[in-house]
Amino acid sequence: MVLVLAVIYVVFISLGLPDSLFGVAWPVLHKEFAISESFASVYSIIITVCTGGVSFVAGTLIRKFGTSKVTLYSILLTAIGIVGISFSPNIIVMIIFAIILGYGAGAIDTGLNNFVSLHYKAQHMNWLHCFWGVGVTVSPLIMSAFLGGEEGSWRDGYRIIAVLQFAIAGIVLLSLKKWRNMEKNKQEEAANEPEASAKLSDILKSKGIITSILSLAAYCSMEFLLGTWGASYAVNVFAISPDVAAKWVSLYYGGIMFGRMISGFISMKVSDKNMIRGGIAVSLLGILVLALPIGSTSLVGLLLIGTGFGPVFPSVLHSIPDRFGATYSADITGYHMGGAYAIGFTIQMLFGFVATGTTFKITPFALIALCICLCLLNEATLKSVKKDN
Repeated sequence: MVLVLAVIYVVFISLGLPDSLFGVAWPVLHKEFAISESFASVYSIIITVCTGGVSFVAGTLIRKFGTSKVTLYSILLTAIGIVGISFSPNIIVMIIFAIILGYGAGAIDTGLNNFVSLHYKAQHMNWLHCFWGVGVTVSPLIMSAFLGGEEGSWRDGYRIIAVLQFAIAGIVLLSLKKWRNMEKNKQEEAANEPEASAKLSDILKSKGIITSILSLAAYCSMEFLLGTWGASYAVNVFAISPDVAAKWVSLYYGGIMFGRMISGFISMKVSDKNMIRGGIAVSLLGILVLALPIGSTSLVGLLLIGTGFGPVFPSVLHSIPDRFGATYSADITGYHMGGAYAIGFTIQMLFGFVATGTTFKITPFALIALCICLCLLNEATLKSVKKDN
């Protein structure tokens, strides 16, 4: 179990590497392709349809092929997608490879989150997502180095990330046997348990599932909004260069990484529900700092926002087997992630059209509204499930 856990930590880095690339490259990329800045929303929603679509069927794929194989093939898909994007001559070709990237990312996300929630304790879920934070923090730094260079470009940044993805796929390939042994033991345990009387369709009607999915959607809306438009907000509102804006966004992702690292220790003593509540409170404080009229210094709020975001996503996912049962946890995790991603990217897309048509100064206020929705939906879920988790 220890070796597999170590590999999963590395895989979570690969999961984060592509997530922040597009947002920091976009201020330069859209000019090279001579398309409107607002088109980032359309691009992002295409990615969401692919990622979310796979999440909805991930439970079936995992039961048929196993988490290890699904993870390996999905990482390879993301690597291929990233390479293709780096060589794209226009936005149409880029979208084609982005679809491949989206399909790969969706399957990895659902499979690993379910695997960890079933086999490991809450602290590991937080620390694993901290390693996702390593990926999304490192990639903007890599990209900023190429954006600020005289001869480099966003394409070189994508290619470096692709090399890292292929290397991580090789690590997973070498550990396949260990994964299979763990999955086999889990299947044997399940075979000795009483057959589940409820169908998946019935479980999805259970109290709390809809509000739980919507609460995760509110969180994802904020995370995606800042990930896609954070650099554009900094460039348009404070007139700073794209490479400097990329570094500010990296601070935001660094906050997420730091928040998940410390949450791993705190979760040893604190329940999932209180981890979520604490994260919401800290992120709201960060949003208020971002809204302060103190010039570009307010971007320090990105660090607080990221720190608050840290425990929310992993704590919601880790609580799923306890709140809704382990039998269909892979499916329910997939529905959570698919639904949350679809809604989150739709809101981020709509925000993009509004902000590019008016002003990016509305960003902090949109985040405040979403944070309040997250708080209310989370409390509604806790009231419905009536469990101390």
